[in-house]
Amino acid sequence: MRRIAVVTGGARGIGRAIAEALAAAGWHVVVLDQDPARDWPGDQYQLDVSDAAAVASVFRQIIAAHGGVDCLVNNAGTCLMNDLLAITPDELRRQMAINFDSAFYACQSAIPAMLQRPGIKKIINISSNGAYNFDVFDPAHYRASKAALDTLTKHLARRYARDGIAVNSIAPAMTRTDLFDVVPADVLERALAAMPRGAPLQPAEVAAWVVFLASPAGDCSSGNVIILNQGRDVR
Repeated sequence: MRRIAVVTGGARGIGRAIAEALAAAGWHVVVLDQDPARDWPGDQYQLDVSDAAAVASVFRQIIAAHGGVDCLVNNAGTCLMNDLLAITPDELRRQMAINFDSAFYACQSAIPAMLQRPGIKKIINISSNGAYNFDVFDPAHYRASKAALDTLTKHLARRYARDGIAVNSIAPAMTRTDLFDVVPADVLERALAAMPRGAPLQPAEVAAWVVFLASPAGDCSSGNVIILNQGRDVR
């Protein structure tokens, strides 16, 4: 039986690295993204992953095509760079929708598709070190969205443990993605200076942890927030 993995926001950046690494490890990877990648060789669906109806529809198609889902990686996310007093209600809703609502809806659709699959199924949420580290600037709504995602991780881990679904978060510190192009230069400089190696993480480093958790080696891990930050927070 083919193992089916779904990766949200899988067309570029960390998501693309995750999709490629899972495919290399033998998974059949289905990518969900608002802006599809023309060069992705596998299954791909274009949708707004913060749209509950669209997510449910796509998962019905995935289940019809493949019979179920064995691994869900909630990677879709962004960081809207704004200070607290400048954040509008619309921006707050958009930030939470992209980073949290999308994962919530994907879990709602994926979990029923996992319950009849054999073995230990996996949900892996891509969070952020920004939910916990306050030494460098991250917007308040971004931090809140990622903290909410980690709380969802813990809830699902406890709720579905006896159903053979393991749920974890990976919380990287700054990682080289397209967001580097929108972060103010002074903020980026301070953030890089705070990294022990003086350099950001690479998407492939995050992807390697996803592959580990998705593998049988990760079966015994559930309800954890795994922080990747080169030891930055050690005091």
